[in-house]
Amino acid sequence: MSIWRLNPDIEQLNQIRKNSLVETLGIEIIEIGDDYIKGTMPVDKRTLQPEGKLHGGASAALAETLGSIGSTLCIDMQNYYCVGMSINSNHLRPATSGYVTGIATPLHIGLTTHIWNIDIQGNQNKLISVSRLTTAILKRPGKA
Repeated sequence: MSIWRLNPDIEQLNQIRKNSLVETLGIEIIEIGDDYIKGTMPVDKRTLQPEGKLHGGASAALAETLGSIGSTLCIDMQNYYCVGMSINSNHLRPATSGYVTGIATPLHIGLTTHIWNIDIQGNQNKLISVSRLTTAILKRPGKA
C-alpha cells in the first residue's frame, strides 16, 4: 500500500527542480516506490570539497531534497506545505567520483511533523552517509 497522497510523477518532480540548488547540484529523482524515494547526485566539481571528496553539505542537500519531496507527496498540498526543521547527517566514508544514490524512507508521518531516514550510497553500494530529516507540516495562510 502506498503512503503517497498524490500519484508521484518522476518527470514532473525533476522539472520542478529547475533554477534551484537541486538543479545546480545535479540532483535527480530516479525511482519512487510505495514507501520510498530514490535520487542521485553526481560527485563532481559542483559537489566536491577542496580535498577532492564529496562535500558533507552536498550530501545533506541530497538528503533534505529527498525527504522534503517525500513529505510534500504525503500531504494535502492545497491546505498545507512542508518545511525542513532539522537535519542530522553522519558521513561514514568518502566518495570521490561517479554518483551517489540516496534512498529516503519515512520513520514517522504525523499530522504536524514527518521524520525521514535517508541512506546515501556510493558507486559500490557502500554507505557514504546517513541522515535524519524532520519536516514541519504547516497550514497555508487563509486555509482551514
